[in-house]
Amino acid sequence: MNTSEYSTLDAAGVDLIRQTLQAKLDMTSGRLVKSDVGLSGESFGPEINTQDTGLINLTIDGPDGQIQAETDRIRFGTTASRDDFRVVTFFLTAKSPEDYFALIRDGVEHYGIEADDAERWIASAEADPAKETSYSLTSGVSTGLEVNYDLRYDGGKDTQVIIVNVAPVQ
Repeated sequence: MNTSEYSTLDAAGVDLIRQTLQAKLDMTSGRLVKSDVGLSGESFGPEINTQDTGLINLTIDGPDGQIQAETDRIRFGTTASRDDFRVVTFFLTAKSPEDYFALIRDGVEHYGIEADDAERWIASAEADPAKETSYSLTSGVSTGLEVNYDLRYDGGKDTQVIIVNVAPVQ
């Protein structure tokens, strides 16, 4: 049984995340090590999907700050030869352009994503509400981790998506 405040990613840990809709990851060293989350070196890690049950309250502790989100999907990118994960990916969604823009501005404020880049993209979306685009904002590193917002926007759809990639700073 895990006695740490941090989640494990073995079968029991993933079940607990799905049941409690709470996940907390320790990247205070600047990376997420497989053995620290109960996985063997050759493991690829789970995909945690709770689209049918609710949003996971995700917290990632970084070297210089914390990343917090509500998401229904978390993925872990690695290879069998790595002892850590090269990226943790999760998805943010919004039901309106205003909520979407607020999520982007939150990333600027909390994670150091470049404000000018974000505001230029928001202005272009406001000028063309029906626009369909994929755009990756300039990453922020204020948490000691690289936080990238990959915008997937389609003004003709009800739900807009931001793919968030959290990785060690290179």
